[in-house]
Amino acid sequence: MEKGIIFDMDGTLWDSSENVARSWDKVIQKEAGGLRRITREDIKRVMGHTMTEIAQMLFPMLDLKEAVELTDKCGLAENEYLREHGGVLYPDLEATLKTLAKRYPLFIVSNCQKGYIEAFLEFYRFGGYFRDFECFGNTGEGKAVNIERVIRRNGLKEAVYVGDIQGDYEASVKAGAKFIHAAYGFGTIESDAPRIMRLPELERVLDTLLF
Repeated sequence: MEKGIIFDMDGTLWDSSENVARSWDKVIQKEAGGLRRITREDIKRVMGHTMTEIAQMLFPMLDLKEAVELTDKCGLAENEYLREHGGVLYPDLEATLKTLAKRYPLFIVSNCQKGYIEAFLEFYRFGGYFRDFECFGNTGEGKAVNIERVIRRNGLKEAVYVGDIQGDYEASVKAGAKFIHAAYGFGTIESDAPRIMRLPELERVLDTLLF
């Protein structure tokens, strides 16, 4: 059995909030009668939540069914936009992935819609770095369940989840994974968990957790 590293997406690997906001705003203006405008700050505020939670947070003026349907339309448009435009990678991401992949199997677990992780991997041609991934859009489950699934189906003896918000920490605890806080990301953690301020610090911190 192996030791593996599981990454969150938003606020950990990249910041796609600007392009996500653009894609969502186009859909809402065209298909929802300009119900509201969507800004980068709106998207950053909801990243890390499941798509159902995002629907409730961004469209409280709609009933849940309508809000989820609109969110699903936005998610599809978002995937296509990101496949063409990408997002903003955090500094030294590929160099860090290349180094870590020589020592550990790498994975992604996100609360995103189906197709979002694939858009990221396709745009940057990062598929070769990651053995497996899972998301809310595939399973209808939150991060804790999906982290546990990735651990189980890949036969991991130990796993570390790298994420940036409190929900990431809580999910890792529930799943039985260790946690590293990507403190350069979108959120803070109410814990004394190990943290990194830059991606190149990750290898050193991992050495203290997995050996």
